Amino acid sequence: MAAEGNPLDIARLVAEHHEAVYRYAYRLSGTETDAEDLTQQVFLIACQKGGQLRQADSVRSWLFAILRNCFLKSRSKLVPTPAGTLEIPLENIPQQESPPPAIDPEQLQYALDRLSPQDRMILGMFYFENLSYREIAESLQIPIGTVMSRLARAKARLRGQLFPHWAQQVPASPPEHPSRVPTPLEKKLPVRP
Repeated sequence: MAAEGNPLDIARLVAEHHEAVYRYAYRLSGTETDAEDLTQQVFLIACQKGGQLRQADSVRSWLFAILRNCFLKSRSKLVPTPAGTLEIPLENIPQQESPPPAIDPEQLQYALDRLSPQDRMILGMFYFENLSYREIAESLQIPIGTVMSRLARAKARLRGQLFPHWAQQVPASPPEHPSRVPTPLEKKLPVRP
C-alpha cells in the first residue's frame, strides 16, 4: 500500500476496506448516520496521513485504530443534557409502532414467488449469498448505483407483499406464473390488488 516515497492508493484502500470499516463503525456507534460519518472520517484521515503507515500488511489494523480514535473523540465531544431541564409536552411524543410480526417461511416464499425474477435474484445475492453491493455490481456487470436502487425497490416490493398495510406505494412486480393454480396457503393469504 504505502511504500517509502509512494503515496497511499486511497481508491484501492477504500475499495478493499470500506465494508469492514463501516461494519465496525456501525457496531461502535449504533446508527447508520454516525457509522457513515465515522467511515468517511477514517478514509479522509488515511488519505491525509498515509505516509504514517509503516507496514502495508497492517493497513486494516491501522484503519481500525483511526476509527477507534475518531469514535472516542466524537463521544467525548457529546455533552449530555440533563433531562430535568427539558420541557417536553408528552402529548407531542408519537406513539411507538408495534414491530412487524414474525414472518412465516411459507409466507416469505409466497411473497418471493410473486416478485419478478430480477427482484428475487438481487435479493438472493444480497441476503442469501451475502454479497456486497460491489460484488453484485461486478457479477451482474452493472453500476453499483443501479444495484442499490434495484435492491431498494426489490426490498420495498417484498415488504409490500409481506406487510401491505406498512408498505410504501411501490408497484408490485407481476407474478412470474400468472396462469398457475394457487396453493391452499396462497388462498388464505391476502392478495394485494
